[in-house]
Amino acid sequence: QVQLVESGGGLVQPGGSLRLSCAASGFTFSVYTMRWYRQAPGKERELVAAITPASITNYADSMKGRLTISRDNAKNTVVLQMNSLKPEDTAVYYCNAWRWPNAYWGQGTQVTVSS
Repeated sequence: QVQLVESGGGLVQPGGSLRLSCAASGFTFSVYTMRWYRQAPGKERELVAAITPASITNYADSMKGRLTISRDNAKNTVVLQMNSLKPEDTAVYYCNAWRWPNAYWGQGTQVTVSS
């Protein structure tokens, strides 16, 4: 049974940091590209960061310089470190595992940036 379980979301003040984690099980984690998406109210889901099996990373322009994505294949986890958060970063953040033709999703974790 495939599971992706996100944690680490919450309420943070502008300029603050959060560390999101995604624990994976039920598939061969090390061969999957892992991604973080976000979806704000009334907006489409958008990709914010990705890391390949070879640990090549990619970031959305809107958050570049404020994010670090990393993976631990021994622990089947992917982490998204978010710094200098802004109110417009408020969204539900989703973990995604992709390797054609499969794509798995977590249930999401809420991130709210507000004073």
